[in-house]
Amino acid sequence: MLRPRLRPFGERAFLLEVDALDEVLPLHAALAASRPEGVVDLVPAARTLLVRVDPALLPLTAARAWALAAAADATPDAEASGPLVDLDIVYDGADLDDTARLLGIGADELVRRHSAAQWRVAFTGFAPGFGYLASDDWPFDVPRLESPRTRVPAGAVALAGGFSGAYPRDTPGGWRLIGTTSAALFDPDAASPALLAPGTRVRFRPVDAGTGDSGEGTAPTPPRAAAEAPGSGIRILEPGLLATLQDLGREGAASVGVAVSGALDRGALRTANRLLGNPEGAAAIEVTMGGLRAVAEADLWVAVTGAWGDVRIDGREADPYAAHPWPAGAELHLDWFSHGARAYVAVRGGLDGRTALGSRSTDLLAGLGPAALRAGDVVRTRDDARLPIPVAPPAAWGAPHDDELELELAPGPRADWFAAEALTTLYDAVWTVSNHADRVGARLDGPELARVRTGELPSEGMVPGALQVPPSGRPTILLADGPVTGGYPVIAVVTAAFLDLVAQARPGTRIRFRHARPPV
Repeated sequence: MLRPRLRPFGERAFLLEVDALDEVLPLHAALAASRPEGVVDLVPAARTLLVRVDPALLPLTAARAWALAAAADATPDAEASGPLVDLDIVYDGADLDDTARLLGIGADELVRRHSAAQWRVAFTGFAPGFGYLASDDWPFDVPRLESPRTRVPAGAVALAGGFSGAYPRDTPGGWRLIGTTSAALFDPDAASPALLAPGTRVRFRPVDAGTGDSGEGTAPTPPRAAAEAPGSGIRILEPGLLATLQDLGREGAASVGVAVSGALDRGALRTANRLLGNPEGAAAIEVTMGGLRAVAEADLWVAVTGAWGDVRIDGREADPYAAHPWPAGAELHLDWFSHGARAYVAVRGGLDGRTALGSRSTDLLAGLGPAALRAGDVVRTRDDARLPIPVAPPAAWGAPHDDELELELAPGPRADWFAAEALTTLYDAVWTVSNHADRVGARLDGPELARVRTGELPSEGMVPGALQVPPSGRPTILLADGPVTGGYPVIAVVTAAFLDLVAQARPGTRIRFRHARPPV
């Protein structure tokens, strides 16, 4: 029987906290075995299990009661019973010798100990398919590099803390590299995209360079496909600062390291699609700060919502929040925005692009979905419209408010890591969106939020809207492409209804916080 501590995490999630990593997987298995409809994600981490809920299907109070009851049936001492994966490894890592010296052993001994250990995937995070491997046979605590590498190649096997791991794709990283595997660690087109999912048992099998056969999936992870299909759809002349394809994202894959992604201003995307008779979740182009120029290669209907700036079709001014004919050969031009940060260009029938885990959304951090749009790309249109183009709504649509925003905050799981005056400061201060704001998160400038606990927080699940507070004491609001696990304490969470406002915040936008009503 497990008796986890329940910690609030906004109005759509909560954490179950246990005392040791060994208790997380049994807890995860117990909840997964009786998972009711409405539980969107179960995300194991170092000492916690994140439970994300769709409150339209399952009230948060009911989800909490279910989770605590299911935890009571967990068996803490149960042996790991997940599938066994043998990973061929060439011990040729750049840090092998230095790491062995740090541990006070020889390189051959490090290799012997690493390959003899029985590993299991405790949790995933950092990147899709990156499994944090733990082992009772591994006694070492390996310090991270003082200066992380800007690029770690795909397939690199590394050590950090008490964990081992293998990088599924090229990415920055601060772990110490000891070897290389050629296994396909993450394939978004596979039925089970992550080779190393939580609970999987792993053995490293030493092979000589050039002779490895990784067995389970030797093909490399498929590259991202640009949204190109000559002769159909719309042709990009200039993408502006950043233009990506976005729908409502990919829920339910956080346990294998995949963020929700999707449109940052979900309300604007839904509205654009409703104006055209599309399903609300049809893919559209998210344009950051403006500058998009595109040409229709067939007669289309188009609507632009979200951020405001001059919109012209064939040189003529077009109103936002309205459906307009877009003739073949005519140019659509979105000037640089005067209000807001992100606009959505939707066409009747929706837009097409590479699908990954059921979504056409571009996730630049994870490398999923279509690539960011470039000049010359052609984005295909679909035929998904289900309703006639409606009469324009009678209500007037206003420009996004981007001077000062007031956002609701629900309780976070680590408020007790902060001094009492930090919570007062959080709600009394006027915060400013810094220049470090993108689809991953928006860093805020303002006073320091003082902590009473200064130790390192073991990685735990994250959600969009989480206010992570790094050692600087100034929070970052995580957004749709943010990490699924993190090691900075979360003091509070922006409620889902207010995240669309954050999507339209520009550098310099002032933010005030207020308390949200308690969840039901």
